[in-house]
Amino acid sequence: MGFLARTLITAVAFWLAEYLIDGISFTGPINLLIAAVVFGVVNALIRPVIALLSLPLTVLTLGLFTLVVNALMFAITAGVMPGMRVASFWDAFMGAIIVWLVSWVASRLLADRATPAVNR
Repeated sequence: MGFLARTLITAVAFWLAEYLIDGISFTGPINLLIAAVVFGVVNALIRPVIALLSLPLTVLTLGLFTLVVNALMFAITAGVMPGMRVASFWDAFMGAIIVWLVSWVASRLLADRATPAVNR
């Protein structure tokens, strides 16, 4: 999946998170797109380091600590973006779950569309 598609999917996920969670807000649609790019950069650069450092906790919690790492990436994005506001950790936690879920569904739909049908 291309960079533009991932960015648009993340922007839609941010919009949905803003719509569903009172503690998340953006100043405008351009800010959604910029936040999606920043989120991608944060996930590409910072997430691997945090994931490696938190590996013992992730193993100990059978992978559930990954949700906390996702929330931290969401909160870092909000901290870097002047037009994005996240009120609390739990808002970031729920926002990260929404972004993950939307991204997962979109990648499944796009992967199914890209896979050619098998002739029987």
